[in-house]
Amino acid sequence: MTQLEQLLRALHEARVEFIVVGGVAARAHGSSRLTDDLDISYARSPANLARLVEALGPLNPYLRGAPPGLPFEWSVATLRAGLNFTLTTSAGAIDLLGEITGGGHYEELLAHTLPITIFGCDLQLLDLPWLVRVKRAAGRPKDLEVIAELEALQEEIDAQDT
Repeated sequence: MTQLEQLLRALHEARVEFIVVGGVAARAHGSSRLTDDLDISYARSPANLARLVEALGPLNPYLRGAPPGLPFEWSVATLRAGLNFTLTTSAGAIDLLGEITGGGHYEELLAHTLPITIFGCDLQLLDLPWLVRVKRAAGRPKDLEVIAELEALQEEIDAQDT
């Protein structure tokens, strides 16, 4: 089970530049669906990669689904060499997304975020229209299933604004 608070605090305290996306973002917007991992879009600047390595290092990140004992070096060089990482940690599963289908990179997504405070941490959350957009673009059955609920939540918000 993912210890969301521990993961978010580690990222926040290390000043990692990231956006909460995926199932946790859906929950923050009011979705009733549960998720078993934290998905984030992260800035790929050298300084931010170093902060990300610092933040997650104590949580022993390892490639999720990889056979035990497979060599894996948690380092800035590893992050630079890849883009998207699905990891398991001592605090649970986290997906590091350098690019999101239908949304782009961190810098492109940043204009479509909302500030939110979760567990006392001031964070950026992908806004609801863009969350629907990226879930639709991903096209996975689990993403398509949640779109109707997210669109209903958007309709409620729009109705309150009028």
